[in-house]
Amino acid sequence: MLITIIIAFFSLVGLMTLHEFGHFLFAKKFGVKVEEFGIGYPPRIFGKKIGETIYSLNLLPFGAFVRLPGEIEENHSPDSFSQQPISKRVLIVLGGVLSFWIIAAIIFSIVFTLGAPIAIDDEADGDLINPRVQIVGLAKDSPAEIAGLKIGDAIKEMSFLDVKLTPEKTKQIQEFTNNYLGKEINLTIERGKEILYLSLIPRISPPQGEGAMGIALARTAIKKSPLYLALWEGIVATGDLTVGVIRGYLKAINNVIIGQPSGVQMTGPVGVFQMLSQAQELGITYYLNFLAMISIYLAVFNLMPIPAVDGGKLMFLTIEAIRKKPVSEKVEQKITAVFFVLLIILMVFVTINDINRIF
Repeated sequence: MLITIIIAFFSLVGLMTLHEFGHFLFAKKFGVKVEEFGIGYPPRIFGKKIGETIYSLNLLPFGAFVRLPGEIEENHSPDSFSQQPISKRVLIVLGGVLSFWIIAAIIFSIVFTLGAPIAIDDEADGDLINPRVQIVGLAKDSPAEIAGLKIGDAIKEMSFLDVKLTPEKTKQIQEFTNNYLGKEINLTIERGKEILYLSLIPRISPPQGEGAMGIALARTAIKKSPLYLALWEGIVATGDLTVGVIRGYLKAINNVIIGQPSGVQMTGPVGVFQMLSQAQELGITYYLNFLAMISIYLAVFNLMPIPAVDGGKLMFLTIEAIRKKPVSEKVEQKITAVFFVLLIILMVFVTINDINRIF
């Protein structure tokens, strides 16, 4: 368990460090002085100055940072951030977001090279690697959730008394379940390297759209690609998932506007750690897949016009381009500080919810 937490922790810190490295590279490219590139947040544990930049390791291990002169307050030095043309400042800000997408594309490419699980039709046949039926959705408070089933579980066997089924297709599971509504059936579940034995009672009259067990199923098999194809497939997967994430955010915002539930469950660091830990149990490809997904979610979130994230800085730069003069330094700092505090409060609230939900 400790190793799992350590891997999850360093994975997230690694994502944030590479994000800041994107800012760092673009700043260096455009001749902007980088005063410090730090892993973790101060107080500083160790620092070494190489050239004009201090490279530091800091005590609070919650990410990384790049310190540029003129980023927070105006600096008239020609190598400061504030003295660069708007186009260069925009690219420096975007550098961090681009790094998230590049990381995701690389991870997906690795996954496709190793062999990625993909959904296949029940009728698909031929050269299939490890075909199985997996749970891809789980309804809250359903018999499946109460029994302890999780997303990613593969159903290897179902039984009722002396009747047994080794399912190879989703429709076999659906037919077996419908034959024994209201009766306790036994399930043999494969979860990563574990084999679990669970039981549940399929509902006779389930809520609409949930099904008797309360699960969504998909038949999957492993697909491997040669490196030259995997690189392109990684880029395509990154683009497709980015579009999906944006649509999800827009749908949530639309639901809030029309007074309906957003349909979004916010998750903080604790929740992400838990999901990363579960993904590790399912195997390396699942873990890498989930890490790439986190990277894309972070990219999209960072582009939102919220002061205190990259999108907020882009918003102020856009206003400056339209007005032909920058937003007042004090106004920008005050707005950013307020939203930073709000984000911290939101993070604390979400973390408390995560802890209550998990424990």
